[in-house]
Amino acid sequence: MHLPAQLVRASLAGSLLAWAAMPALAVEEHPLLHAPLTQAPGRALTALTVTYAPGQSSRPHHHEGDAFVYVLSGRIRSRLEGGAERVYGPGESWFEPAGIRHAVSGNADADRPATMLVVFVAGPKAELTVMEPSPVQPPTPARTQSR
Repeated sequence: MHLPAQLVRASLAGSLLAWAAMPALAVEEHPLLHAPLTQAPGRALTALTVTYAPGQSSRPHHHEGDAFVYVLSGRIRSRLEGGAERVYGPGESWFEPAGIRHAVSGNADADRPATMLVVFVAGPKAELTVMEPSPVQPPTPARTQSR
């Protein structure tokens, strides 16, 4: 089946617009350190930087280890389950207990990146970040014609 070029271009343009309108889910992560803790057998410290692009955010998630978060640059918007949303700037920090739902996490600015240092303390097999599944859109009912 051969589709007219106009239809193909319109379909591609629509797909690209839909993709561009979706919030970015991937963030830039740079591992810094992973070391067993000598005073806490069975636990390890993992440190990494996380950078959100301008306006970028991640889906709700939780961590299987405790997390200390320190903003290095930019502004991070954050809300833990049961708490108020807050914007943190350079030099500010917060603590996330293992298992608590991180409902909001993202860059508070639309024009510059934001980077944070995240330090986890967790078991050796812990999944440090567990993302919630993407919300599923209900199917659109089929249109029928009546005569």
